[in-house]
Amino acid sequence: DDLVESMLQRRRYNAASQLGDGDNDNDESHVHGKQQMEELLKWDESLNQIQNEEELRQLANANPAFFAPNVWPSKSLPELENALKEMGQLIHRVGVYLAKCCDSYVAARCPGYNPNTLENILLHSKCCKARLLHYFARDDTSDNNNVDDGDNNNSGGSDDTQFSSWCGWHNDHGSLTGLVPAMYHDENGNIVQCPDEDAGLYIKSRNGDLVGPVKLPENALAFQVGETMQVHTGGWLHATPHAVRGCKKGGISRSTFAVFMEPEYHSSMDLPAGRSVSDTQCEEAEKSLPKTVRTLRSRWKLGMNFGEFSEATFAAFH
Repeated sequence: DDLVESMLQRRRYNAASQLGDGDNDNDESHVHGKQQMEELLKWDESLNQIQNEEELRQLANANPAFFAPNVWPSKSLPELENALKEMGQLIHRVGVYLAKCCDSYVAARCPGYNPNTLENILLHSKCCKARLLHYFARDDTSDNNNVDDGDNNNSGGSDDTQFSSWCGWHNDHGSLTGLVPAMYHDENGNIVQCPDEDAGLYIKSRNGDLVGPVKLPENALAFQVGETMQVHTGGWLHATPHAVRGCKKGGISRSTFAVFMEPEYHSSMDLPAGRSVSDTQCEEAEKSLPKTVRTLRSRWKLGMNFGEFSEATFAAFH
C-alpha cells in the first residue's frame, strides 16, 4: 500500500549491507526475505538517482499519483479491498506471463534486446495501479437520439469523435494494461445486457484500422500494450490506441476494472541497442494515430526516466 515505505526499506537494507551490518539469521523465512530484497535492489534505479530519504519524501509529496498509499472504504464497503487485491493480483500474474511471451517475440527480432526486459519490469515494479472505472449514463432517456456527432455506424469515415463519447481516443502511457469484461447497469443499479450493440471499447491497429466494439467473453481478460513497452521494445510492439463509445440509450452506465502495469518512477526509458527514436514510432505510424493522440516523440526523449515521461504525458493532455 505504501510505496514510499517500501522504497525506504530497500534503501536502509542496501545501506546496512554495504556497511556489513546485516544480521546472520539463517532462519529459512528470513533467508528467503533477504533474497527477495536483494532481487528488488537490482531493479531499484532510485538508489543511484536519489541521495537521501528526505529527497525521496519530497518527491513523493510532489507526485501523489505515484506514491500516495491506498485509501480503502473500510467502513462503507469493507469487502472491496480484498476483492480488488485478489483480482488485481490475478491480472498482474497473467500480465507477467504475457510480458515474458512478448520478450521472446522481440528478442527473436531484435539482436540488441535484453532478454526478460518486460517480464522483469512488471515482476519487480511496486508501482502497478488498479482502478475501478465508471462511465456515467446519459441523462437523455430517448432511444432515438445518437450520442455521436458523426455517422451512426461502425464503418464511419474519418471522424474519430464518433467512437469516443464515453472516453476519448488515447494510448496508455505505462507498459501493459489488463482489463476485465465490462458490466452495464440500468438506472436502478441492476446488471443488464447493453442495449446498444455499437457501444463499448474500440481500438485501432498500427495501420489505423478500426476494431470494435471489442466483446470479451465473461471469464476472459484483455491486455493493451502501452507506450512504455513501445519504447522498451524499440517499436517492435506499439501502444494500442483505444476509446469507449457510449450507449445511445439513456440510463445505461458502464463499469470495468483495469490494472495499469508500469515501471517505478526512476526506471529508465532506454531503447534496445541498435534501435533509434524513428524505429520506435515512425512517421508513417504516426499518421494512423487518432487525432487526439499525441505522438510519442512529442513527449518522450532519450535519457528520460519513467516519472519524467509520465509528467510530460500528463502535461500534454491536461
